[in-house]
Amino acid sequence: MKERILSILVDNTAGVLGRISGLFSRRGYNIDSLTVGETENPAFSRMTVVVRGDDRVLDQIERQLEKLEDVRSVKVLQHGKRVCRELILITVAVTPEKRPEIVAIADIFRAKIVDVGLETMMIELTGNQNKMNAFVGLLDGYEILEMVRTGLTGLSRGAEDMFDESDMDLEG
Repeated sequence: MKERILSILVDNTAGVLGRISGLFSRRGYNIDSLTVGETENPAFSRMTVVVRGDDRVLDQIERQLEKLEDVRSVKVLQHGKRVCRELILITVAVTPEKRPEIVAIADIFRAKIVDVGLETMMIELTGNQNKMNAFVGLLDGYEILEMVRTGLTGLSRGAEDMFDESDMDLEG
């Protein structure tokens, strides 16, 4: 199975997330990762969707997304021509004596300690998925109390692949 990262520009309206995720669930497609946020223009949101399947299924997903009324553009973020990142927050149980070890691991990955409790530390890290997985792997000997990952978000490199709002029918 192949992985495809889709950058989808949509109208920033109520229910758009439900309509798009509904397309996936009705067709039996799984979403590996989904992030959504408002763009520089508040009339639009950008979704980054990570899906897996064979070429036929992935092409079909793209075509079906393009047919939705709220969707302005669907773009595949091509390997080598994209920048993708993820955010992870991890709360680790740690004694005061072990804190320097956690700080050293965080420093190696350029992570930030964002909260310190009497027996816990919360760490924030952004980067690619490999970096996230390696970081979590190094924390294997410690008790992870909570962990959350945002999912992948990304953009194409360079200006030639940017969405051009002037080419879009903004009236629907």
